[in-house]
Amino acid sequence: MPSPSHDASPATADILAAALGRVPSGLFIVSWRAGDQDRPMLASWVMQAGFAPPLISVAVAASRELLAALRDGQPFAVSVLAESQRNLLARFGKPPANGDDPFAGLAIERTPAGLAVLHEAAAWLECRPVGEATAAGADHVVVVGRIEAAGGQTDQPPVVHIRRNGLKY
Repeated sequence: MPSPSHDASPATADILAAALGRVPSGLFIVSWRAGDQDRPMLASWVMQAGFAPPLISVAVAASRELLAALRDGQPFAVSVLAESQRNLLARFGKPPANGDDPFAGLAIERTPAGLAVLHEAAAWLECRPVGEATAAGADHVVVVGRIEAAGGQTDQPPVVHIRRNGLKY
């Protein structure tokens, strides 16, 4: 089925973009290891996906390095950004240059699998990918991860994110 934004009049597409932007999400740093390097990605499409076993889903653009790692079965961690960590958005908004330590100068912890998580995050979850789904022609893949460990500063309020335009980052 074609995207409504591509078939709609400009006025209707603007309404769709504004309405979709009103769907709240959190802001998260998803981290994994590539060899001996920590790799991060700023994400907003993360949500709980099951109770037993405890699952989360993460929507990942098909072009992202993270997707290849998850398809290889690599574990990943999700740091739930606390409201006090909004200043990290610009830092993690684009991939770091090769060889750069994306967590340099930040207080981090290591999960049981050795993944970097932010020490002052509202929470963190260590996961193993267990499945994925995508719609024909979609620009993102939804990866489901089983939660294997958790921690963080759970008394801190998480960031709640609202977009002006739900059809772009």
